[in-house]
Amino acid sequence: MLDKLLVKDLMTKDVLTVDKEVETVFAFEELMKNKISAMPVLDGEKMVGIVTATDLGHNLILDNYQFGTKVKSVMVTDVACVSPENTLKEAVCVMFDKAPGENIINQLPVVEDGKLIGILSDGDIIKAIKNEF
Repeated sequence: MLDKLLVKDLMTKDVLTVDKEVETVFAFEELMKNKISAMPVLDGEKMVGIVTATDLGHNLILDNYQFGTKVKSVMVTDVACVSPENTLKEAVCVMFDKAPGENIINQLPVVEDGKLIGILSDGDIIKAIKNEF
């Protein structure tokens, strides 16, 4: 089943993103308001990074950011991505293989011809597996 389903069939197409010039506190607020764990960071239409609720929240609570700190200065720039034509199995492998330590990536941007076209979450994968039962 995992090697028959394609990322394009499961991904969320309406992706919430943030501009690289937005202040971290406002990016974190958007993540919390929308109950999502990560947002791709854009420079115009180009994806240049990603921010996570865990990273932003942790650093905001510890007061590690100066007032006015922009997303561009704290985003992760080495972002693991998949193609819409990748299989679900390939996407799951990326989520495990590209994550630091014992972690997994729970939001995987979907990129085609250098452009962000969707995002695949661990929740999307769980729903797909549940539908197979």
